[in-house]
Amino acid sequence: MNPEITQAGTTVRQFSVQLSATRRGARLARLLVTEQLRSWGVPFEATAHVVAELATNATHHGRVPGRDFRLALTAAEGTLRIEVTDTRGDRLPVARQPGDDESGRGLILVDAFADRWGVTPGPAPCKTVWAEFDLAPRPGPHRIARGGSDAGRTGA
Repeated sequence: MNPEITQAGTTVRQFSVQLSATRRGARLARLLVTEQLRSWGVPFEATAHVVAELATNATHHGRVPGRDFRLALTAAEGTLRIEVTDTRGDRLPVARQPGDDESGRGLILVDAFADRWGVTPGPAPCKTVWAEFDLAPRPGPHRIARGGSDAGRTGA
């Protein structure tokens, strides 16, 4: 799906794809996002790292045999939103600090690259882990709150 919708003078770009919950699916997610953002003229380097992490988490921690994960991008009103939906709503991501268990450290990258991120539960049995990037710099300080709670981070 790759529609471009114009609403009241604002262009909304969307892309979504369902991928197998395998290492190949995670790698394909990163490649597809890179090409999609390149075609939209949107910077993709940091976003590709975030997609790689979220897709890998979906294949390792959110995998249910025989079920895929969904990747969606939306670019509208100066914000790029990435959503990765998997079928393990009972396993929420937790950002760890360096030196903690091996699991969860990749979310440190998501926290560093994205302006906001969080988790939206449902519909059962799913969860969606999302990250947002501000495409246009905003005046004044932002990235005040840190972390990946259900509410996500907010900017000033």
